[in-house]
Amino acid sequence: MTDRPLDLDAVRAFVRIAELGSFTRAAEATRSTQSTVSLKLKRLEDRLGQKLLERTPRYVRLSAQGQTFLKHARDLLETHDDALAAFNGSRQRVAIGISDHVAGPELPTLIARMNAQDPHLVMEIRIGSSGDLLKNFDQRELDTVIVRRHDGRRDGEHLADEALAWFAAQGWQRRANEPLPVATMPEPCGVRRAIGALLDQADIPWTEVFVGGGVTAVSAAVVAGLGVSALARRMLPFGAVDVGATLGLPELPHLPIMLHTRVRDRPARDAIDALASVYRSTARG
Repeated sequence: MTDRPLDLDAVRAFVRIAELGSFTRAAEATRSTQSTVSLKLKRLEDRLGQKLLERTPRYVRLSAQGQTFLKHARDLLETHDDALAAFNGSRQRVAIGISDHVAGPELPTLIARMNAQDPHLVMEIRIGSSGDLLKNFDQRELDTVIVRRHDGRRDGEHLADEALAWFAAQGWQRRANEPLPVATMPEPCGVRRAIGALLDQADIPWTEVFVGGGVTAVSAAVVAGLGVSALARRMLPFGAVDVGATLGLPELPHLPIMLHTRVRDRPARDAIDALASVYRSTARG
């Protein structure tokens, strides 16, 4: 091993792979290609004379040497960013809006990790309806939003298509000759409008028995046996089952999820790309 300095881009690529557990996610998070990320890692491993990652078709994990180097790599990047921030004089704030239909159980942990990774970046998170968040974005009250696609909008980056299904509590049965009881989000929820239109087209009488302030509240209503609801499969609450085929309910469309952002500067853009990458992977299942 020579004494030439480390390539910080290669070190950053290694940290991204280690944190995201995937070359593909790391490439998406750094807005590069998988081959570029692989080349950076190889360059770093050659420079250190150590194998940092063990890679198979099924998984990517740190080697013993990689586990040792990860802390030093993070410290190196933090020192580098501290040196740059010393001439900036302030922490960078990024206001991010996330649709309630997107904000699954994995996102808070990821956001916390992104905040801890870069002490100079403050991520302010707002959860709400896609329509409201897009309005806030257009009014420049939010820097970035992850929301469902709205008809008539051609801007934004497509992240994934969420698979929706009809869920009810295990053992729940619909009462004969009564409208289908549905738990929904309040207006202006686009999913609410979509499922109402589908039920009407299928000539299935229905009634709202619960209108919740968020997906978590709607999920709780489903588990409590109040009725059925259209939820993303990754949001499936414990104790709920897919009842669409059993009840003869209309097939639900996939929900396109979009990223809208005006952030361009690092490290904020790196953090947003990492969020988008993990969301893509989660939505794909």
